[in-house]
Amino acid sequence: MAHKGLVLVVEDEDSIRLSLRDYLAKKGYEVLVASDGVGALKQLLDFDVDLIVSDYRMDVLGGDYWIKFLRKYCGSKRILITSGFLRPDFEIPFDVVYKPFDYRDLESRIAALLEAEPDDRP
Repeated sequence: MAHKGLVLVVEDEDSIRLSLRDYLAKKGYEVLVASDGVGALKQLLDFDVDLIVSDYRMDVLGGDYWIKFLRKYCGSKRILITSGFLRPDFEIPFDVVYKPFDYRDLESRIAALLEAEPDDRP
C-alpha cells in the first residue's frame, strides 16, 4: 500500500495518541508520535512531516505558545488542532476538531488537507 503522507500526532493522552497512530497507519499513512510540543520539535527537526495533528492543551509546550510556535515556524505545514477545551479569547489559525471526535471523520479531514493545494487550505 502506498503511503498517503507523513503525519505527526502530538497528543499527551497515551490512549488517544497510540490508538490514533494505529488507526492512521492502517489507513495508509506513515505516522510519527509525540506526547508534547518538545517531543514534536524533535520529530519536526528529524523528519519532513506533511501534516501535524496536535492537541491544543498539553502540560509541556502546549496551549497558546504551541499555537504561536506552529503559526510562526510551521506555516508551510498542514496543521489540524484537536481539543476538548479552547480559550475563546485566543484565535486558532488552523482547522480545529473538538473532542471527542470520530476517527473516520478526523481521517477524512486529514485526507482533505493533504490533498488541498497550499493556497486552498483554511
